[in-house]
Amino acid sequence: MSLKRATFFFFAISFVLVVFLATGFGYFLLKPAKDLGSNQTFFVHEGSTLNAVADELEKKEIIRSKVLFRLWARIMGLGRDIKAGEYRLSAAMPPIKILETLSRGVSITHLVTIPEGFTRKQIGELLEKKGLANKEEFLTFTGTPDVAKSYGISGPSLEGYLYPDTYQFTKGLATASIVDVMVKNFMKSIAPLRKKAKTLHKTIEQTVTLASIVERETGCAEERPLIASVFLNRLKKRMRLASDPTVIYGIEKFNGNLTKKDLKRHTSYNTYVIRGLPPGPIANPGLDAIRAVLYPAETDYLYFVSKNDGSHHFSKTLSEHNRAVYFYQKIKRNRRRKPS
Repeated sequence: MSLKRATFFFFAISFVLVVFLATGFGYFLLKPAKDLGSNQTFFVHEGSTLNAVADELEKKEIIRSKVLFRLWARIMGLGRDIKAGEYRLSAAMPPIKILETLSRGVSITHLVTIPEGFTRKQIGELLEKKGLANKEEFLTFTGTPDVAKSYGISGPSLEGYLYPDTYQFTKGLATASIVDVMVKNFMKSIAPLRKKAKTLHKTIEQTVTLASIVERETGCAEERPLIASVFLNRLKKRMRLASDPTVIYGIEKFNGNLTKKDLKRHTSYNTYVIRGLPPGPIANPGLDAIRAVLYPAETDYLYFVSKNDGSHHFSKTLSEHNRAVYFYQKIKRNRRRKPS
């Protein structure tokens, strides 16, 4: 056989082989593993490799060949683009569609609303209930001062900076990624207020700490600037803030019953004992509470007491406050107890 014929024969065989392989590869990519297949929930955990994902897809019989799946992903340059999340996949989907879904991150998302005034603990419990995070892992991560410092926050934890909002999270996300979304949302939301805080000679940490106390003291939106004015007036006069929510925050296992003994207990958060602000926020305030601290009502109020209807009575003097306490906490309570 001449060299020319041998060369032609080699290229002909190579061409047929390439066509055969390309046809088989195309068949794999376009042909589902099964003609009929029910949807399956498939998790890609953060940090998962292409090899691990392909292995799991083959194990669940969603694809026929993990080798060909990995090869196509690398040919397309998508080996590192597979997004973490929870997906709804089926063996009736062509592998090329499965890879597109995973690389685009078309995952199942879950709505979760963080109410204003929730603490880190409450947020962790809510995320765990939704199956989005482990509570203890969440508390450990958000309670690390170095993590707070990485966001430019000087404080004992990320309490106060986990912005209350409605989020869409996918299962499988790392706790750090969930927290990152919340903190960055906080930073974006308060950006327009930084200049105001600076003109008042307040740090963001001071502002958020006081806002968290305002948030926990009242659920009445129109009262927030009044509550803020009371605490700001007390700070100016170097009076103790004497806020019950701060005492409660400092009690590790609060049983729901605040006692006189609790008010005298020395903790770094007990504002009946310490002067000034506690070392950090006691909850995660909403934007309205933060605005209330920066734009408080102009009053001479130094005291307030609950009217037992969600609102408060405000007083300028201690004697006036004591009369209000007697009226709202004793007389009205006794009236409610009397049979009609």
